[in-house]
Amino acid sequence: MKAVDRNSCAMSWGRGLLLWTVGGGFALCAAPGLVLADNASDIQALKDQVRLMQQKIDQLSAAQVPRTPQTTGTVAAPAQTNQGTAATDERKRKETPALTYAGITLYGTVDIGIAYLSHGAPLSSSWGPGLPYFVQNYSNHSITSVAGNALSQSKVGLSGVEPLWGDFNGIFRLETGFNPWSGRLVDAPGSLVADNGRPASTKISSGDSSRAGQAFQGGAYAGVSSRTFGTLTFGRQNSLMLDAMAKYDPQQLSQAFAPIGLSGNAAGIGGTESARLDQSLKYVFGYGPGRFAVIHGFGSDGYVPQSSNEVDLGVDLGGFSMDALWGVVHGEVSATSLSAAQVLVEPVNSLSATVSDNTGYSLQASYNAKEYFPIKLYAGWERVKYNNPEHPLPAGSIGLGGYVLSVTTNTAYNIQRILQYSWFGARYSITPQFDLTAAYYQYNQKSNAANGCTNASAGTCAGELHDASVVADYHLTTRFDTYAGINYSLVQDGLASGFLFKNDWTPMIGVRFNF
Repeated sequence: MKAVDRNSCAMSWGRGLLLWTVGGGFALCAAPGLVLADNASDIQALKDQVRLMQQKIDQLSAAQVPRTPQTTGTVAAPAQTNQGTAATDERKRKETPALTYAGITLYGTVDIGIAYLSHGAPLSSSWGPGLPYFVQNYSNHSITSVAGNALSQSKVGLSGVEPLWGDFNGIFRLETGFNPWSGRLVDAPGSLVADNGRPASTKISSGDSSRAGQAFQGGAYAGVSSRTFGTLTFGRQNSLMLDAMAKYDPQQLSQAFAPIGLSGNAAGIGGTESARLDQSLKYVFGYGPGRFAVIHGFGSDGYVPQSSNEVDLGVDLGGFSMDALWGVVHGEVSATSLSAAQVLVEPVNSLSATVSDNTGYSLQASYNAKEYFPIKLYAGWERVKYNNPEHPLPAGSIGLGGYVLSVTTNTAYNIQRILQYSWFGARYSITPQFDLTAAYYQYNQKSNAANGCTNASAGTCAGELHDASVVADYHLTTRFDTYAGINYSLVQDGLASGFLFKNDWTPMIGVRFNF
């Protein structure tokens, strides 16, 4: 029995459908003549119409069927067949260019799933993580919920490259994040406003972030790039600390499985709102195995933040990579919901803020042992010092996203606060499509209370957070993957002050589509 080629069948059916459609159309046009065929002359005219119609069908058929090429003499060459296989078709699909036209690329991610939290809170429609994947002070009950943005923030963006001269290119990027379960742009301060006046036992999920409902909260910048002279960009951009953590976090800043991903405090040098910087100038240069980067946030007094500077030095040697970073942020803001008492006297849609000047240091590294074993190791450490702001931020100032900061605290750090973040982990590629990642994270806070307390009596006491996660991620195709993982978090002493529960288990499954 002969094998039937699917493409040939599809072409034959397509030609037959086309001929049937055209023939049917001619028949419909000839229908009035058929009704009037009641004498010999009409019958002859009808025969002429049918003959003409057949000639046109024959012409169309000849046009649709490709001519068979001839070899020598009159022997026909073998008919062409579809030589594609599942493997070659997949390779061709992978090699298909991105959604790019005239140097402009459309890209994005949709990440959605289901999670169970042993101590969680109702899903937020506007906060980026959606759920408190690691324990928060408002984690108030167990919950099973639609969840999302677990491995990656869902987003859509445009980027562009335009050749200028030599090896110089003009570049730009515009990106925004959204929540696939609500269809809303990410607006973290909006989630805090929704909790204004609520006790912790009834709060919905919320948190601060640099994503505050802006049209392009993921990034909005332009500049020039050169392989020889580096890249210079202006606009709203990632901090250098955020860029480094995306590279050296074993869970790649997953919001469900990495506390430094859910909370941007580490990436923002102690404050999540500075993980991405408005009005910034960024320069990145690489030479041989080394690289250098610097970013300056201009800002001004009364602006959030007032100003910032970061420097990064890095090196790649074989499978080893390392970056050392330093940064300072003036007028860093940590926004929170208004208390029940504050709601009675302050605008209902405003927020409270603690203001500080922060300085941070970090060392981050990775080692890819692929030449010996399909595993990559990661580790990182950051130390942040919080001090009272040199230039206090007045109440009524406008924060990110246009939210009014009706209550500001500028004296929270009369005694310097020191918070350290550390992590390590490994990513094991079981197959090219299947990765298994395990990671451990720790926050360590020194006491900045006058009595040097080491218990949960106050948030200024010494305390710790511990978090461990395991994630299995399987790529069905280059762009579509499915994942399952579990995260466990525990807070102790000062970092557990005011918490309803001290720990949380969060298993989750989901899917992610990248384009």
